[in-house]
Amino acid sequence: MKETINRSDKMIKFDFETYTKEFIDKEEYNKLLAEKEKYIEKLNKSNMVGWMREIDKETVVDIKETAEYIKNNFDVLVVIGIGGSYLSSSAIHSALKSYFSNDFEVIYAGSTLSTKYLDELLNYLKNKNFCLNVISKSGKTLETSIVYKLLKDLLKRKYNIEEMSKHIIATTTKGSGLLWEEAQVEGYKTFEIPNDVGGRYSFITPAHLLPLALNYDIDKIIDGYFDGKRLIDDAYKYALTRNLLFKSKKYIENFCVYEENLLQFTEWLKQLFGESEGKNNQGIFPVASLYTRDLHSLGQFIQEGNKIIFETVIKILNSNHYIQYNNYSLDELNKNISEAVSIAHYKGKVPIIEIEMDELTLENISELAYFFQLSAAFSGYLFNVNPFDQPGVELYKNEIKNLLNKG
Repeated sequence: MKETINRSDKMIKFDFETYTKEFIDKEEYNKLLAEKEKYIEKLNKSNMVGWMREIDKETVVDIKETAEYIKNNFDVLVVIGIGGSYLSSSAIHSALKSYFSNDFEVIYAGSTLSTKYLDELLNYLKNKNFCLNVISKSGKTLETSIVYKLLKDLLKRKYNIEEMSKHIIATTTKGSGLLWEEAQVEGYKTFEIPNDVGGRYSFITPAHLLPLALNYDIDKIIDGYFDGKRLIDDAYKYALTRNLLFKSKKYIENFCVYEENLLQFTEWLKQLFGESEGKNNQGIFPVASLYTRDLHSLGQFIQEGNKIIFETVIKILNSNHYIQYNNYSLDELNKNISEAVSIAHYKGKVPIIEIEMDELTLENISELAYFFQLSAAFSGYLFNVNPFDQPGVELYKNEIKNLLNKG
C-alpha cells in the first residue's frame, strides 16, 4: 500500500507493506499502531523538541544577510564541526549541488584529524580569502577545537586582530561555553543553537541554514521542512515497521540510494538513527549502499548472506536530466533496475521499505528530513530509550581526555 503526500506538483510516497508483510506480526503491529497517540504525547512533552518549533523571522533575515556578506567579501566558507554540527547541511548541499559545480565554495572541516587532509587544507587556504564558521554548543569538542585553532592560527598569520575578527562566525549556545565567551571578547558574529535542540536534530537551526544560504533558497528549505509535520502518521508507521523487523531478527538497516548525491544524506541518517536508538543494548545498526554500484560488491551478501538485514530504499523518480539508451531513458532504466532489485532481495528474504520522491528538490529533501527526525524520535521510544541523548559518545570523549592528560 502506497501513501501519497502532495505539495502542489510535488510528491512523496511511502511503502511500508509490500516487501515487509511476511516478516511482521500483524497483530502486534495493529496493537502498537493503536498506541500512536501515547508516543506522540511523549514526544510533545520532551524538553528536546525545539526542532519542531518554527524558526523566528529575525533569525532567518540575519542568516540571509550574513550569507550575502560572506559571498561579497570572501572566496570560501570553511564550516568547522563534527557530527550533528555539519552532517545536515553537508547532506543537503551534496544532494542538490551539480556534480560539476560552480557554486560558492563551502568546505566542511573538523570531521577528521587526518594529518594529510589538514596539511593540504591549510596549504589550500593560504592564498584564499576565507571565512570560518565554527559550530559547537560547548566549544569543547576535541576535533572541532583542534581544527579551529589550526585555521585561526592561519588567519592570524594573514591578518591583524581587528581584521581577523571579521573572518570568524561562531554558532554556539547563547550565554555560556568557551566558544560563546571567546566570541564576546573578540567581537565575532554569533548565531545561537537552542538548548532544546540536539546536534543530530539541528537541521533547521543556523548551524545548517547559514552554510546552505550561500547557494540555496533557505525559504524553500524551511517551508519544505515544516511541511513534514503532516507526515507524523507515516513517521510513526516507519518507526513501528523498523521496530517489528528488528523483533524478527533483522538487526541491520541498509539505507539504499540510486543517486550518488544522496550518499551524504545517508551519512546523516546513520548518525540520526544510530545515536537515537543505540543504547541499553538496543537499536538497529545503520549502514548505507549506493546502487547500482554496491550491487556488484555487497549484492551477493545481501541476496544470499546472513539474513539480518532489511533495506530502506530512497528513490528519485525523475532526475530532470534526459539521456536515451536504446529504447529507454536512463531514468526509466534506473527505475526498472530498482524494482527488479527490490523483487530479487525480497525473494532472498530481505524486507524492504520504499520511499519515493518525484524529484530531488529543496522542498522534498527538507520535508523528508523532518520525517526522518520524527521517525528517529518515535523509534527511540519504541526501543524504550531516550532518543535525544548520547551517553556512549561522552564515554569515549572522557577516555580521550584521560589519555591526553597522561601524555
